[in-house]
Amino acid sequence: MKKLLAALTVALLATVSIGAHAKDWSTIRFGVDASYPPFESKGPDGKLVGFDIDLGNEICARLKAKCVWVENDFDGMIPALKAKKFDGVLSSLTITPQRAEQIGFSAKLFDTPTRLVAKKGSTLQPTPESMAGKSVGVEQGTIQETYAKTNWQPKGAKVVPYQNQDQVYADLVSGRLDAALQDEVQADLGFLKTSRGTGFQFVGNAIPSGAAAIGLRKEDTDLKAKIDGAIASMLKDGTYKKIEKKYFDFDVYGE
Repeated sequence: MKKLLAALTVALLATVSIGAHAKDWSTIRFGVDASYPPFESKGPDGKLVGFDIDLGNEICARLKAKCVWVENDFDGMIPALKAKKFDGVLSSLTITPQRAEQIGFSAKLFDTPTRLVAKKGSTLQPTPESMAGKSVGVEQGTIQETYAKTNWQPKGAKVVPYQNQDQVYADLVSGRLDAALQDEVQADLGFLKTSRGTGFQFVGNAIPSGAAAIGLRKEDTDLKAKIDGAIASMLKDGTYKKIEKKYFDFDVYGE
């Protein structure tokens, strides 16, 4: 009898264990920092819009899942993902070795470089020597913050982190910053080609950034497989290109 009870207990625990790990992805929650147009921002009606938003909604549609968007400051994305506040980070998140130690990533979504922005006529260059003694604004938690603090700060640059990209541009326009470092496409379409970007320009050459993808918890391998399949099918049937053309007149996917 004891052996039978032990066997039943083991079987029951196995069933509970399997049930605990089986996940229902009928709803997928994506974390987003809505201060990075044209990738993610808020429209006049307060609704989330942008390239990443459209990609995420299309992925959910292909997986027959409901998309729920959870707004979060960018520098808190990875801790919030690990704490299960949402299931994925879909917010122009670049793959880096440091991030890959903490989380997993989907297949690539796009690949765009980093650029420095300053006033028109500025002689600044994105080099340690040129940035010495200058103040540069970055969004907290971004690869641009890491780059500036690693390469420029030791040579005397003042790197000023902000909670979101809108705050970076506000202080750049007001003159409290000498320059801002961010994604090239975001700076071009989300700042330089808008009214508040009048009087500013890119300075120096582009800095390679690497591919952006959806950040995922490492243990959610089933969700990664589903999302990767959806991305692959979007690329294959032309849906990715169709969405891309809504925002860009050039290829953001890269090689």
